[in-house]
Amino acid sequence: MGALAEPLVAVKWVRACRVEDIPRLGARVVKSARGDIAVFRNAEDEVFALADKCPHKGGPLSQGIVHGRKVACPLHNWNIQLEDGCAVAPDKGCARRYPVKVEAGEVLLQI
Repeated sequence: MGALAEPLVAVKWVRACRVEDIPRLGARVVKSARGDIAVFRNAEDEVFALADKCPHKGGPLSQGIVHGRKVACPLHNWNIQLEDGCAVAPDKGCARRYPVKVEAGEVLLQI
């Protein structure tokens, strides 16, 4: 007997904003039923999305400073990687990451 295949789940992408609505080296907050989501834009116009809550003390990551592919939490300066939401060592913990894509200048989130 073969293994049971997992059921396919339709992926739903939700329009969040336009790339130009996000300040370069900054963030924009998107409200969702799961809580606030910080959508970041770095100097290379790459876009990332994380829960707007630092894994340390819950500080608003959207108010942090983006540098490279990281954001510095405004409360205690923890550096959080934008690709996966994890704190840079020696700090530990992760903010939830949301899949994001850009199509024709529109930022879409998978929530």
